[in-house]
Amino acid sequence: MDSFDEQAVPDLNSEALDFRVASELFAPYKDLTPVAWKTLRVTTEHQGRQVPTIGGLLLFGKDRFAQFPDAWIQVGRFSGLKKVRLIDSSEVRSHLPVAAEEVIAFARKHLTVESVIEGARRQERWSIPLVAIREAVVNAIVHADYAQHGSPIRLAVFDDRIEVESPGLLPFGLTIEDIQNGVSKLRNRVIGLVFHELHLIEHRGSGIQRMNAACQEAGLPNPKLEEIGAHFRVTIYNQRVAPARVDPLDEKILAVLSAHGSAGTAAIARLVGLSARATLTRLIALRSRGLVVEIATGPHDPKRRYALATTGHRFTNPMSKRSKRKISLSTAARNGKIRAAALNGKR
Repeated sequence: MDSFDEQAVPDLNSEALDFRVASELFAPYKDLTPVAWKTLRVTTEHQGRQVPTIGGLLLFGKDRFAQFPDAWIQVGRFSGLKKVRLIDSSEVRSHLPVAAEEVIAFARKHLTVESVIEGARRQERWSIPLVAIREAVVNAIVHADYAQHGSPIRLAVFDDRIEVESPGLLPFGLTIEDIQNGVSKLRNRVIGLVFHELHLIEHRGSGIQRMNAACQEAGLPNPKLEEIGAHFRVTIYNQRVAPARVDPLDEKILAVLSAHGSAGTAAIARLVGLSARATLTRLIALRSRGLVVEIATGPHDPKRRYALATTGHRFTNPMSKRSKRKISLSTAARNGKIRAAALNGKR
């Protein structure tokens, strides 16, 4: 049985999709041929012609709001612990893969950072792990019930927490205990597949566990998951309940990067006394926790290097040149020099 977003939109044709934007987003990973479009289920055949699917329209529609007026994301920063005094807000209406990055950038702007001196190294520690925020935002976009009307996805930043709320309860038969244990039912297969191909999510069902692990490693409680009315909410608290955890070998890797600025996997492996494979595994884990970023020209760059985490985001908005809107990106990310591995949590 097709998921909601696999259904055809017979009133439109393929011209309703912005192929240029989609091609630019996929450029680092694959060429979007007509066959690729069908494989991704962005388009489907209906009565002998290619038409958009609902997922294709939600992801890349030139005017998705005509049929899905609530397919956007509301973000806000509130002073204190309640939704009384709003001090910053925005409506994020970009194409969904880009919107995910813009929402994360908004949240990041309102996080606090502490500098922790450990030996000769200074480490920046975010009040909430960036990977946990990424997982919550991406999960909300992928699993939202876009058939509902009257409520967009919402992210709210408070003094003590971040809340990410999306329309739609868990799919029938799935419980909060199930998703805590890695069980998942994908509500929107097209959006999920496209986000996977764009390296925004990994294995199905791993996002909640990755979010929990990031919070535990930062000394924070597990995020609170709850169904409220017809919505699903994830709450990530910033009060530490235990010391942040970094094991001695990870400390060595971070110390090397602090001393050298950046280094490749082989060089780091020699300096810490591990094999290249073991070092790479640890670098990937540190990257997912927001402690390390990759410096590379693309996903297969043989000269890839790693550095201590700075600011950066995976995507720039391909629409920005036309609309001349500015997204809050670091200078390095705007120049395409740093892939935002620090925010590279994927479901």
